[in-house]
This record gives sequence, structure tokens and C-alpha cells, in this order.
Amino acid sequence: MKLKVGLPKGSLQDSTLDLFRKAGYIITIGQRAYTPNFDDPELEGLLIRAQEMAHYVENGVLDIGLTGRDWILEQEADVIEVADLVYAKQGLRPVKWVVAVPENSPFEKVEDLKGKRIATELVNVTRKFFKSRNIDVQVEFSWGATEVKPPKLADAIVEVTETGSSLRANNLRIIDLVLESTTKLIANRSAWEDPWKRQKIENIACLLKGALMAEEMVGLKMNINRANLPRILKILPALHTPTISNLQDPDWVAVEVVINEKVAREIIPDLRRAGAQGIVEYPLNKVIP
Repeated sequence: MKLKVGLPKGSLQDSTLDLFRKAGYIITIGQRAYTPNFDDPELEGLLIRAQEMAHYVENGVLDIGLTGRDWILEQEADVIEVADLVYAKQGLRPVKWVVAVPENSPFEKVEDLKGKRIATELVNVTRKFFKSRNIDVQVEFSWGATEVKPPKLADAIVEVTETGSSLRANNLRIIDLVLESTTKLIANRSAWEDPWKRQKIENIACLLKGALMAEEMVGLKMNINRANLPRILKILPALHTPTISNLQDPDWVAVEVVINEKVAREIIPDLRRAGAQGIVEYPLNKVIP
């Protein structure tokens, strides 16, 4: 038996492959191939655009797939949302769909767009957004390069952004937020009800979440004189409590802890001043809480 896995082709492809690698899966893809090969013989892959993923998972062409919450809502897909994986093309954060207009346009709020043309790839969600505000607009599907359409081809756009840099580069400003979206691991309902497939899906979800959690975490090891241990423990945060091991010298112990990488850079000098020696920081592939 095999589990059919959909991987997103396009902007999320590289970050998704990297996440699977950290989760323990090696995936190889030919230069022009659409069938990724997993080192797990129980997995069968297919590269699909994130915009289409929920449709194929819902229909059972794929057992599971990774796509954004935005495209699940756009397609109104009836799927199981197994895990919320907060990563995108450029970092570990949600993406935002926003209403943007030209810098020099007179529009200051979405109500000013009544009767205007809106270009977007996220047509259904955009229509529902303006309808919820009782604003009558003309929503047109955009095949790409949406940022260049105002003001000649559209009065405003609804576009996805991580940092806003592309919008600013095209002299656009944001006037409202339509939707925040994160990457989701989704499953077909029939596959979820199959005991073997469900366990396989849950295993993948566990490892992916562990790999994602490890992205911002590091491990710290250090040797500490027992006399300094109380001071060190007050400095150290941890997922639970630090691991303390006896050393050959009875007056010394080894302490190991998993912490946020940004916290580590702040406290390592403090640990050194408090008496910690031989401090080693090391990266993590997975953190399973």
C-alpha cells in the first residue's frame, strides 16, 4: 500500500522539500519531472500547484497534500486539516492577502472602491470579502503579474504578500487586510478513515511539525560546578527542565537544554559569567514536544 502525497510546485517547493529533509525524508526530483521520489517506499509523490492541491485531495487523486489555507477557502474544499505548518517562501510566518492601490490614487479605504475593478487570483475569497462589507465591486481573475495592473487594467488588486516589498517596488500601498494564510497539511476524508493511511499521515505530520519547531530552536550543552548550578538554572529557560548529568568529577555536572535560538544569543554571555564552561550550541533537525 502507498500513500499518495502532493507537494506544492512553485514558490513553496524549495522550502517544502527542505522541511521534509529536516523531517527525515529524502526527496529527489528530475529537472522537468512532476513525480518526486521519496526514500520511503510507502510514499508516492506528485508535484501540483498549491492553487489546485485541495481539489485533488478532496477528490482522492491524492491522499494528502500541502497547500495554503487561502486555496482551501478559495476552492471551498471538503478536506481534513491535519496540521498547521507556519512557513512560507521567505520565512516562518503567515502570508497576507491584502487590498492594495497605487500610491497616488485617491482611495484610502475599501469603501472608496465601490463600483471599481479589482484584479486578483483569489477571486472567490475576494468576492466574499467585499460582499461582507456590502461593497459592490467588479472582481476579475488575474493570470499573474497582478501588481502591474493598476491603474490601467484595474483600480485595485488583492494580492498575497509576505513582507510587502513587491508591492512597494510597484508603487502600491495597502489599504486593508483580506486574509492571513498559513500552509496546511490536508488529507482526503476517505484516506483519513483508513487505519494504515491515517497512522502514516499522523507520523508525517508529527515529523514535519517537529522539523518546523526545530527551525527556531538550538541545543545548549555546558559544564557547571555544582556551586554555580542554582544561578545557572535561573538563567536557563527550557521546554520542560534542563537535563543534568553527573561528571567524573563529583563537584561538576553537565547541563543540556533546548531553547529558542534568539534566546541563546542573549543568555550565553550571562551563562559564561555565571560560571558555565565548555558551552556548546548545536543545531536541531526535529523537536518533538
